[in-house]
Amino acid sequence: MTQWNSTDLATPPALAKDTLRVVPLGGLGEVGRNMTVFEINGQLLVVDCGVLFPEETQPGVDLILPDINNIRDRLDDIVAIVLTHGHEDHIGAVPYLLKRRPDIPVIGSQLTLALIEAKLQEHRIKPFTMAVREGQVEKLGEFECEFVAVNHSIPDALAVFLRTKAGTVLHTGDFKMDQLPLDGRITDLRHFARLGEEGVDMFLTDSTNAEVPGFIPSEKAIGPVLTDVVSRAKQRVIVASFSSHVHRVQQVLDAAVASGRKVVLMGRSMIRNMSIAEKLGYLDVPPNVLVDQKKVGDYPDDKLVIMCTGSQGEPMAALSRMANGDHKVQVNAGDTVVLASSLIPGNENSVFRVINGLMRLGAHVVHKGNAKVHVSGHAGAGELLYCYNIVEPEYVMPVHGEVRHLIANGELARETGVPDDHVILAENGTVVDMHAGKVKITGQVECGFIYVDGSSVGEITDADLKDRMTLGEEGFISVVTVVNRDTGKIVSGPDIHARGVAEEDKVFNEIRPKIAAALEEALGESGKNHTANQLQQIVRRTVGSWVARKLRRKPMIVPVVVEA
Repeated sequence: MTQWNSTDLATPPALAKDTLRVVPLGGLGEVGRNMTVFEINGQLLVVDCGVLFPEETQPGVDLILPDINNIRDRLDDIVAIVLTHGHEDHIGAVPYLLKRRPDIPVIGSQLTLALIEAKLQEHRIKPFTMAVREGQVEKLGEFECEFVAVNHSIPDALAVFLRTKAGTVLHTGDFKMDQLPLDGRITDLRHFARLGEEGVDMFLTDSTNAEVPGFIPSEKAIGPVLTDVVSRAKQRVIVASFSSHVHRVQQVLDAAVASGRKVVLMGRSMIRNMSIAEKLGYLDVPPNVLVDQKKVGDYPDDKLVIMCTGSQGEPMAALSRMANGDHKVQVNAGDTVVLASSLIPGNENSVFRVINGLMRLGAHVVHKGNAKVHVSGHAGAGELLYCYNIVEPEYVMPVHGEVRHLIANGELARETGVPDDHVILAENGTVVDMHAGKVKITGQVECGFIYVDGSSVGEITDADLKDRMTLGEEGFISVVTVVNRDTGKIVSGPDIHARGVAEEDKVFNEIRPKIAAALEEALGESGKNHTANQLQQIVRRTVGSWVARKLRRKPMIVPVVVEA
């Protein structure tokens, strides 16, 4: 397998005529932030533009965007943004790209466009959109795009087949091969086979479940389990899922009706997305089953199902706030809580914290680990093998997954007969060029994290996050000292203020004389030329070594030395 080593890769050469360049700017080595840029003859095509949700090591961050600095000066060269489906990790960053150039055409299925248009309305952006369906072919500049129906955990997902002068590329987006989907729309393997017969030079495949053997169970297997859980519950049932998981919400509605319960949708994104899905006919809402969240108290506990967000332990989502006791819906002993989703890698601690909080309140928590309340929306190893044998690609580039997923997917391709040197293992920023159907890695572009923190985008750095982690885990100490440089004496202080370091401030009485002695020594005859910054560093070193030895902590230390 052609395996990456970005430290050995140079800046890519200028792109030759009729050569296709493929640059993933997110989604490789991580689950989320999916975005791939295709370039040929001076034109760019963007496939997906999603967000990554922050982990515990990124405090204060709301979202993480793909790094578009590589194309920031070439936005006018973008012929379109093609969206494979409507999940946040594929569409969430579109508003931030369109803020830079609002007239970029956005291409996607009916539901996908409806979801992104609602999101863009909140950003006060009116996009230029074009709805496409499976089987449709559109010429977008140098790119001819043919769309293929695929099944996923959201309706209306599409794969995209690109025809270019350099060769062809089939990008699956997120997909699985559910043979009994709730909406009857299966992954169109016949279409895949036709494209395989035409010739797929490069196959970009979803890797998320490449380590999972066999086939992913059908969504239909979840309905009876949810119905059983709801029917057995003695009190309220609270179900948490992704706000765009239309199929799961449909199953919850059906389970509630079967048990004579009403359903309350909670969470702004949940209400917005399900309203769109119902309006477009993707969600069948039985009459008189939905009730307004303001009327939760009007129904007995055994007649109510609450459908909310927060299945990934997001701190501000409804379920997390319920677990913390700071939501208007209070979880009571005997309530049943269902987490109807799988764990996104990196969210494990947050989810387990929510589960523990709910159980501490006396709730019965049902999740994928103890009941079949969720199936994945991504193809397992058996399904990927099927696709490789049907498509018979010349080259394979696994996408969408952590490093272990990409490697496992590449191994599956190799097992089906794809030559070792035709399996391209890339990471974000890896530059892959194709000419006359031949593919190779040609370089690496810088590709980091772009953080969204409140209204600021890209202003937060990794150093800022490190400081936040230090503040949150190790605490903060400020030391203010007033000195007289002429006399070499301390005029006032050292005054020490600490947060999150020690239970009582009197513990710092021991270090004050040492700080004063260190400063007076520095201010002696030999140290007249010490700058204020040098004096502050002396204070930092003195306090830091003492705190590390005495308290076993490494807090953030902010020394201030003022001259009288």
